[in-house]
Amino acid sequence: MGTNSNVHTRLATINDQDFITSLLPRLTEFGPPSWRDVAGMISTDTQILVAKLSNIHPGTIILVAEDDQKIPLGFIHLQGGNDYYYKEKHAHISDVIVVDKAAGRGIGLILIREGEAWARAQGFRWLTLSVFAQNVRARELYSRLGYGEDIMKYVKEL
Repeated sequence: MGTNSNVHTRLATINDQDFITSLLPRLTEFGPPSWRDVAGMISTDTQILVAKLSNIHPGTIILVAEDDQKIPLGFIHLQGGNDYYYKEKHAHISDVIVVDKAAGRGIGLILIREGEAWARAQGFRWLTLSVFAQNVRARELYSRLGYGEDIMKYVKEL
């Protein structure tokens, strides 16, 4: 799809399943809240992504970033959703993960920019994402890219 230096993105296929699922533990490296079950989080993401890779639906896309030697460096998973208040359809970044050795090289930026291009091409007016409050590095990246905070979700363990 897009190019930037020696990194490009392409549509994910079922052949990317092992690579994609191998990255899911990175979603919890920042230290999610203690009441979150890390194994359950990874299991849920695995089930969803394997199902999506097996049968990509319209309004959903998974892109893989790779270098010029076709070594995968990360992926982004986007899908359409509806805004709670306006009932307007929008795009949502469900996952964006970069391999550890490629962190800090702009791969996440490339994936997010490609996701933004996809969302625009689909006619969406805005793009949302969710991030744990503890994931400071990701939050800083999103802020630099022009994403702003919207609804703050509070949780109390009972």
